[in-house]
Amino acid sequence: MENKPKIPWTTSEILEATKGDLLCGDIKHTFEGVSIDSRTISANELFIAIKGNVHDGHSFASNVISSGVRGLIISDDAGTDWQDKGIVCVKVNDTTKALGDLASFNRRRTDISVVAITGSNGKTTTREMTASVVSTRYKTLSSKGNFNNEIGLPLTLLDLENTHRWAVLELGMNRPGEIDRLGEICIPDIGVITNIGFAHLEGLGSIEGVMNAKGELLKRIKPEGTAVFNADDSRVLYLSTKTSRKVLYFGLSEDARIKALDVNETTTGISFTLVLPEERIPIVLRVHGGFMVSNALAAASVGYIIGLSSEEIKTGLESFQPVKGRINIFDVRGVHIIDDTYNANPDSMEAAIRILSSLKGNSRGILVAGDMLELGEHAESMHKKIGALSARSNIARLYVTGEFAEAVANGAGKEDKNSMDIFIGAREEILEDLKKSLLPGDWVLVKGSRAMGMEKIIEGLKN
Repeated sequence: MENKPKIPWTTSEILEATKGDLLCGDIKHTFEGVSIDSRTISANELFIAIKGNVHDGHSFASNVISSGVRGLIISDDAGTDWQDKGIVCVKVNDTTKALGDLASFNRRRTDISVVAITGSNGKTTTREMTASVVSTRYKTLSSKGNFNNEIGLPLTLLDLENTHRWAVLELGMNRPGEIDRLGEICIPDIGVITNIGFAHLEGLGSIEGVMNAKGELLKRIKPEGTAVFNADDSRVLYLSTKTSRKVLYFGLSEDARIKALDVNETTTGISFTLVLPEERIPIVLRVHGGFMVSNALAAASVGYIIGLSSEEIKTGLESFQPVKGRINIFDVRGVHIIDDTYNANPDSMEAAIRILSSLKGNSRGILVAGDMLELGEHAESMHKKIGALSARSNIARLYVTGEFAEAVANGAGKEDKNSMDIFIGAREEILEDLKKSLLPGDWVLVKGSRAMGMEKIIEGLKN
């Protein structure tokens, strides 16, 4: 069979995958891909009308048909009769579920294996590192950006080509049952849990709720598959007692089979000795933050399970480039800027502050912090803790923006013994003040949850 960019779909396969009803159209019609975006869909793709939080794809159905698209999946009566126009129209109960069902069908009809990665922190970096390792030998598909939910993960799997041998996928969640559904779609051969921390508490209630939600992955790993666990995380270790799958532990602890020794962090990156069950090999990463070693060990574990050589694992790890907005460090006119704007929760914020404190040495350290979202009733106390940590970390100036800016400032004020300078304001005000007050040699950390748009401050500083 010819290798096309995407594997084609016949109408009969679409019906088999979705269990939908064919309202009209040719059962033998072939589509060369699937799209949910009316702005970028090509004429030979199938359109799925997804009901999102902001837009309902059904309202764009007539537009995509007018643009030349010959098929669509709907859950509503879209109000237009396409019977006489040769249009394939499939009706399902839930178009988001249908998208996932198509992706799962696609995964099962291809000769690939799947790594699924979840955790409170480090998912994206671990995914990228793992893909870098696996791709040293195999053609590998990996999630793009934050394609880790019930829309993004299926879209990734729908990009599969016949030549792919592995897919490395990230599984995110903010409510119970979501990881279970994502696991059902992607059917992992290997499941990785990086850690369990204080993220998405609003939708999960407690740290135990987070743990149980992450644990949903385990029953979705193939019976002959392997679960990869962080041996340094007590909650992950607890989950490891709940699976019947083969288990591999990574970490710094004695119990880990894949571990790191002689970890050394400098201003240029991190070096360590990677300890595999049969050998040891030196690794040099061009990244910052001790937690990056844990991400690298998770990726190395996957490489070990699939039979890669130590040299292939080393090549994959050392060729990894930091994900945009994840501890990216650059200089502007002598000022060192740490861009960690991709997202934030209490654990990742704490880790980033420790990196700032370590890298700045005796220079002036400045934290620009936006809200950490989805913490529910824990939000006030968690933001106060971050303020207190900032004060204890010898940070000279603290900029805070968002609904919980006062809580961060209060936490810092109660802890501070060195009269830390605190500025509360909108992003634009913070940027204006930064531009006036920054001096060569300063270290500036910018971080906040995705929706806070903290990257706008990075862009402003660059300009």
